[in-house]
Amino acid sequence: MAELHGPPGPEMSMAAELDSAAGALLTVWDGARERTANRISTAQLRAVMLVERQDGINLRRLATGLDMLLSSASRLCDRLVAAGMLEREPGRADRREISLHLTAEARRLLAELREDRRQHLAAILGDMAPEARQALLRGLREFDEAARARVVRSVSSLVPQPEQPHAEKLPETRGGIDLGADQPSRGWPAGEASVVRTA
Repeated sequence: MAELHGPPGPEMSMAAELDSAAGALLTVWDGARERTANRISTAQLRAVMLVERQDGINLRRLATGLDMLLSSASRLCDRLVAAGMLEREPGRADRREISLHLTAEARRLLAELREDRRQHLAAILGDMAPEARQALLRGLREFDEAARARVVRSVSSLVPQPEQPHAEKLPETRGGIDLGADQPSRGWPAGEASVVRTA
């Protein structure tokens, strides 16, 4: 028997409304993407955008970022190099590793894609009241910051925390009596990883 839940909280209700309203925004994104479909596939575009954010990324990190097998990411890079979108160079820190960089053609493609999206967004924003536009922008900025912070917390929780060495302390005595002999140790528990907010 399915478990019964109470009425959804305000966050769940708003999430449902946002999920519905975001359809228009995704339509703009998808439209711009479709207009580049004859030049680059969706998977290739994701790879190009990741290399743009992390210039000099190696193949293993690219595969992780795309949630792909290393062999699949390697074939994807081969196609992007053949298409003139990526360049391979020996790594600066380790010459045995290959670092990936965007070509001028890839940068032009991304600039055209973003200009296409922005023109369509501007047309829609022009139909909104100024105060509604400002409220939308403020909300999206806070949403972006919260989403980034959540990703950082998620990644930080997967990183094992190093054990902190404790310096040995001689027992405190008074009149030859060990005051700490029967006391349990009171070491600090391992602290949580601090959250670093990305720009």
